Order: sequence, then C-alpha cells, then structure tokens
Amino acid sequence: MKLSELKKGKKARITSINVKGSLKRRLMDMGVLPDEIVEVEKIAPLGDPIDIVVKGYHLSLRKSEAEQIEVEVLE
Repeated sequence: MKLSELKKGKKARITSINVKGSLKRRLMDMGVLPDEIVEVEKIAPLGDPIDIVVKGYHLSLRKSEAEQIEVEVLE
C-alpha cells in the first residue's frame, strides 16, 4: 500500500522508498527510512499535503511524494 492511501490515525511500517536522487536523500535525511513507523496525523481537505509523524516529529509531504513510499499497515 502507498503512504498516500493510509487513512488518518493509522500507523504503518515503511517498506520501500521508490524515488531516486535528491528527493530520496531529502526524505531519508528527514527520517523517512525503511522499517520506520509512521502515523498519518492530518490530511488537508483536498488531500494535499499529508501530515505524518515519523521519529516523534511532524512532517508534511506532498501527495505525489507520499505515493512513492510503500508501507505495510500495522494492526
């Protein structure tokens, strides 16, 4: 499942980041790494941006960025 499809309040484990170059480096520098747990905190009314919590801090991602991050939903 893609991070962009995760509903508000749900947690998931990042399985892969399907981008290359500087965007991948920027995401990884902000803590978006494989095996990290993320939680969707807020979603803007039009679906963009998405506010997530990763490593204890809030991060806003564009929907197009979140679509490139594969996650596994946690129960």
